Amino acid sequence: MSDNYFRTNKETWNKKVAIHAKSDMYDMESFKKGKSSLMKYELNSLSNVAGKSLLHLQCHFGQDTLSWARMGVKATGIDLSDEAIKLAKSLNTELNLDAQFHCCNVFDVNEHVTDTFDIVYTSYGVIGWLDDLKKWATIIASRLKEGGTFYMVEFHPIVWMFDYLQTPPVLRYAYSQEEVIYEEYEGTYAEDGETKMISKEYAWNHGMADVINALIETGLTIEFLNEHDAAPYDVLPNLVKNAEGLYETKDKLYPLIYELKATKKPR
Repeated sequence: MSDNYFRTNKETWNKKVAIHAKSDMYDMESFKKGKSSLMKYELNSLSNVAGKSLLHLQCHFGQDTLSWARMGVKATGIDLSDEAIKLAKSLNTELNLDAQFHCCNVFDVNEHVTDTFDIVYTSYGVIGWLDDLKKWATIIASRLKEGGTFYMVEFHPIVWMFDYLQTPPVLRYAYSQEEVIYEEYEGTYAEDGETKMISKEYAWNHGMADVINALIETGLTIEFLNEHDAAPYDVLPNLVKNAEGLYETKDKLYPLIYELKATKKPR
């Protein structure tokens, strides 16, 4: 990744932390009182986790990492934002949990974390910040124990083909695009109701084949790939809330979410 891309994204995410921490979406007050931040997809797919070790890639300020810790998981979170990790460590202390947190780029994980884990986990709006999925997958495989599980739940690649800075959104970007996408706009996906920031972001679009083949090439075995119409977060224009409290497009012509589980088979 270009140093400029990394630096710009880090600056933007550092600014987001305080805004997100005060937002309704992250609902910090309820979280501190014991509400889990984990959603139905990951909870259904990662069951019986008590006593297991988990590495959470791109954890933001650690609510999901700490939610796993509350379930008896030995959890470690990493994120590129030092402001996010500072808040994650503060929450860990305040809630009397024993999660570990490290500030680093995903591509530098092995310089900061040497343990291997039963589970490597990542979720919702993560891989678009990474330009090299082969390196990403190699790091995942290196941090998994033999027999360990990699699980991700992510926004579907089709979602990122649209330019949401236009109204209505316009189909603009390729399904799988190596060329970097730069966007600059006011605000962030989780507003605190008071602050308006300027987000400056570099990202990449990765198709499903890019993700799956990168993982397979490291020797991981794909256990399942599921696609879903409903997202846990109301972060895209004109979504409709369904009976489960999840958010869908009005016509449901394409999925919003996919989840993938892979295993590092014993040699």
